[in-house]
Amino acid sequence: MISITNSFVAWTVVLASGLLEIVFSVAMKLSDSYTRLVPGALSIIAAIMSIWLMSFTLKILPLGTAYAVWAGIGAAGTALVGLIWFHESASLGRLLCVGLVIAGIVGLQFQEGS
Repeated sequence: MISITNSFVAWTVVLASGLLEIVFSVAMKLSDSYTRLVPGALSIIAAIMSIWLMSFTLKILPLGTAYAVWAGIGAAGTALVGLIWFHESASLGRLLCVGLVIAGIVGLQFQEGS
């Protein structure tokens, strides 16, 4: 069983869990509505692992802050992968909004000690 004893380790696990959210989202797209076995299975495994890891951090971190950071990493990271890998629109407004999500993630982490 995983035991997290300090906030640095907890935030590191939130980061890893957020990265798994990106894997989940990208693999879900590549699964073609879960009609392709390997990306579909990878998507499900990444989602389960992400939630499982995140659950260990909630003994140390505030729920609202941890969840917002986790979801923000997944959202901003997935948007950036979409821009780079899938050549999605890189309009100024879209980039600004992704930047605001990232700024919110950083801001919430600075508030954790408050």
